[in-house]
Formats: sequence, C-alpha cells, structure tokens
Amino acid sequence: MPPTNLQHRRTHNLLLVSKLLHLRDNASPFTLVLDSLEQSGKALVREFIKRAKLAKSRIVYISFETLRKPADVDVFIKARRKAPAALQKEILSVSSLSQRTLLIIDTLHPLTSHPTLNLPTFLSALITPTTSLLATYHLDIPLLRHPTSTYTAQPLTLLKYLSTTLLTLHSLSQILARKAAADKSVPEPVFGLDEDVEGVIRGLGGNDRRGIVVEMEYRRKSGRAVGEWFFLPTITTDTKKTAMGIRERAILLEDHPLYRRLPDERDDDAVGSGGAADSTFDLGLTEKQRRDRDGVVLPYFDAQREDGGAGGRILYDMGEEDDFDEEEDEI
Repeated sequence: MPPTNLQHRRTHNLLLVSKLLHLRDNASPFTLVLDSLEQSGKALVREFIKRAKLAKSRIVYISFETLRKPADVDVFIKARRKAPAALQKEILSVSSLSQRTLLIIDTLHPLTSHPTLNLPTFLSALITPTTSLLATYHLDIPLLRHPTSTYTAQPLTLLKYLSTTLLTLHSLSQILARKAAADKSVPEPVFGLDEDVEGVIRGLGGNDRRGIVVEMEYRRKSGRAVGEWFFLPTITTDTKKTAMGIRERAILLEDHPLYRRLPDERDDDAVGSGGAADSTFDLGLTEKQRRDRDGVVLPYFDAQREDGGAGGRILYDMGEEDDFDEEEDEI
C-alpha cells in the first residue's frame, strides 16, 4: 500500500477507535465484545469504564457473573435469577435521559439461554439516544438452549446482526505465533480447546499481560463496514494523561514493533548474504565445479566448428539384446 494511503487509513481508523472507546456522539449504540479463554474481555471493559468516567458518563453495570462492584461504576445491578421483565424495568429506572449512560452486561449467555425471552426486543428496549450498550459474549461457553426450528437463527448470529460495532479479542502472543508460522509457510498453531488435547483448556500465551489485540468491525449508518486490527496496551499506573484525559494508546496492529516487518527486512529474508534465496541446500558452486562447468562443450557449440566437429550426429552402439534389422536404414 502506498505511504499516503497507509497514513490516511492509520489516521482515520485511530480516530474512529478513539471515538468508539470514548462513546463520542453516540458512535456505536450497541457494542458487542467477543472474548474467549485465550483472551478475556475484562481488560477492554475496564478501558471503556475508565474513559466513560473521564467523560463524566453514568455507568450502569448489569452483573450475571461478577461478584463485586467494579471500580468507577455508578450503579451495580445483580441480574442473576431475575425475570427478564423485572430486570428490564430495573435497568430503565436507573438509566438517565439527560446524561450520557453506558450500560454494561458482563455476559449475555443467561439471556440467550432463556426459553421465552425475545433477545432482540429486550436489548433494543435498553438503547436510547443517550444510552449505549456494551455487552460481552463468551465464545467458548456452549448454549444451554438450542433453536427449536432449523430456520431460527443462532443467538450469536442475531447479536452480530444487531450490533453496530463488533470487537473480537485475541492474544498478542498467539497472534505473533500465527504470523511467524505464516511467514514461514508452515501450518499455523492452534491453542486451547482447538488443540483437542485432553486436559488442555487454555493455550500458551493466553491473556497476554502486555495488552490485547482487537479485531474491529464497525457498521456505519450507510451499512458499509469498516474493519481494522488494533493493539491496546494494558493500563499501567504511569499512563500519561493530557488535558483531555488519558493519552490515546491504541495503535494499529501492523505498527506494533513485534508484528511489523520493514521492507528491507523482507528483502534480507528473501535474499541471503550471497545474493541467493534462502533454502535448505546450497545453490552456489565451488571453484572446481565452476571450472568443470566451463569445460563442458555443448553440442550446438561443437557443430559450429570449421571441421564440423562431432555435433549433430547420433552415435549408437548396439548391445547384445538389440534385434538388428537389415532393412532399416543404417544409423
């Protein structure tokens, strides 16, 4: 990609992800986070809470699996074992119509497994012009309830259709391992449950402490989708702040030092120190092999000699097993 186009894409998409994380202008009414055992979504949710607090937004946390109230949360609702209608009424009662509100649902599985709940209707009723919804769906947890009809869409399919922003999380260590395998044209490694090894639940490098890799898919109002991969470093105590809050730390994944490969590095990998491509055998010649090659006289050069040379003639010595036919032309 030309440098100008790359710089334009970098600037545009970094502004977009900053806008999404800060909940500016109601950019994404429904943000769906897809996490797994390999990369939890708790770090990303904490990032949303930190930025919403700096923006002075009201934060309502709906808990199905979280035991304690997270820091900087204004309202903590324990939703476990509550009827959907009662839960919806309680959420709407604490939502503010005059103040920007962020609703956070720590897991959607109890709602997707409810036998009578209409999930799209339930979630749509929570979203208002001043309220944004952030919900997490665990990809590794099987559903307790399956669609009764073959024509009924899976809950995850419905959630992807309803969401305006889809954030799929990956581990940095595992992304780097897959890229290293792809660069060498070898099969990519698998991790965790995909290894299909008894007793293995989470693979090596899961939940990397350096940060998380976010695969973003943002749906515009026009219906066009914008896709990008980001790296979001972990929040530390020495994180720099500006007058507008926390300095933007998200970068494009391809700009990460461990992921990026410069053009000259690609050339060095493709061409060895002697100018030959890297391979498992030596393509060069020794001095003796070069002299022997130069001493070989090829037939079309031999035929151009003044005396005609020996080129162009076919010499054949008959063996004992050959059946000689006198009627054939003499060779």
